Amino acid sequence: MSQNPLVFRRATALDAAPLAALHTAVAEQLSQQHGVGPWSVSTAAPAVLSTMKTSEIWIGSIGSELVATFRLTAKKPWSIAASYFTPCHHPLYLLALAVTPSRQRQGLGRQCVAHAGQIARTQAADVIRFDAYTAVGVGDFYTRCGATEVGRASYRNVLLLYYELSVR
Repeated sequence: MSQNPLVFRRATALDAAPLAALHTAVAEQLSQQHGVGPWSVSTAAPAVLSTMKTSEIWIGSIGSELVATFRLTAKKPWSIAASYFTPCHHPLYLLALAVTPSRQRQGLGRQCVAHAGQIARTQAADVIRFDAYTAVGVGDFYTRCGATEVGRASYRNVLLLYYELSVR
């Protein structure tokens, strides 16, 4: 666990370039560890700005250092098949969770998931839905965070796991 507190805030347009750099660094690390795959995509600031139109992007910082991020949206991403999930009235989707490579394995990702749960409760959500590529090995992480695997599908020739996390 990190010794300094992780402080969360909503991202603004001024955060687009640092967020793009964080996502690109994580993509490069995943590509080095697991080979090239759908996770091997560089991110540019305009793409971050575009996602701000349909998502809440959250930043986790330690001091002035941006170390983690995630997105929450009520709009179902086209790549997630809703048929795998438990029916509910108000799901939120957790997307693009990333922790800067030098800060991984310090509990920051778990804090991101917990903070997403707090936000979901304030928005009267029933559940948080998300997915993970099996090839990059984060499925066990999500299970340790309290999520339940609800399905598996192939996406771009890679096995994708679907998870949901109750927030009630």
